[in-house]
Amino acid sequence: MAHLTDPVAQPAGPRRIDELDALRGLALLGIVMFNIVQMTHLTRVSGPAGEHLGAYVWELLFVQRPFPIFSLLFGISFSLFLRAAARRTDRPRLVLLRRLLWLGLFGALHTLIQPGEVLKFYAVFGLVVLLPASYLSRRWALGLCIVTTLAAALTFNGLFIIPGLFLLGLAIAEYGIPDTLPSRGRQLALALAVAVPVAAVMGWLQFRAGVGPIANYRILPAGLAFAFLFTVGFLLLMRTALRRPLGALLSPLGRVALTNYVAASFLIVAGDGLLDIGSRSSYGAVVGLGLAIGVVQAIFSVLWLRSFRYGPLEWLWRCLTWWQRVPISRAR
Repeated sequence: MAHLTDPVAQPAGPRRIDELDALRGLALLGIVMFNIVQMTHLTRVSGPAGEHLGAYVWELLFVQRPFPIFSLLFGISFSLFLRAAARRTDRPRLVLLRRLLWLGLFGALHTLIQPGEVLKFYAVFGLVVLLPASYLSRRWALGLCIVTTLAAALTFNGLFIIPGLFLLGLAIAEYGIPDTLPSRGRQLALALAVAVPVAAVMGWLQFRAGVGPIANYRILPAGLAFAFLFTVGFLLLMRTALRRPLGALLSPLGRVALTNYVAASFLIVAGDGLLDIGSRSSYGAVVGLGLAIGVVQAIFSVLWLRSFRYGPLEWLWRCLTWWQRVPISRAR
């Protein structure tokens, strides 16, 4: 066990950043939409986008869009946790090593119900990419991000973008961007001005390629452009009057993301048993079930966090990470 510099104090996590929690909650809702299709074995429609507009809109919103956001946030969280752990122990990377190994075990167990689950890949790439990269300067991390992302773009395999996005999140945190989000309104506006035309062009190219797996060579690269657009656009929305309702709905969902991600798989299995989604030819039932799961989990997250500091799996993961029981009740 890593030696705590203050053996009396309880291990603390990184400071919560509401905008990032809400963004994580939004990404989680989108991932559920994709996982429903994956788990129910619904056959994705293939053909010209003009003849399958519903499928095109679904792919435009949910295929390889929320996943890059989730991966980016994982890289940011890794850096923030490492920073917090360094204040508690003289061997913070050992703590993170244990954290990633337990995440891999969670992913392996989750695979029993969701074969396409991603936690196991997060654990592997965290071990072979993020941990070594934590010794690098932020410039090197950013440079490696560019190289690995460009290399992944040549494969048209969505999983291979994880290392680059992990490194980008690490670099973003090391540059202090999450801590200074309130003062970056102008930069976000400029980023949006760039993201809109780029995403529009990529969306048009995706439309030209059609829908279904045959269009993956356009869908996957377009996903990065739209993920960037959604991220910047959402962070700007969080600077408006919508901040309070969006934060109230999505921040708790994002704070309990691990629990909700795993629990969603069980809800998908139950929903498929009732609706037989896999036998359908449209995405209407997919969206309906995804919204229902989102509402249920948003309500659960709000109610749970009124009494507890962490979600159930988040608390277990934290206890295993620090190898000691961490208080969960808000009363303590």
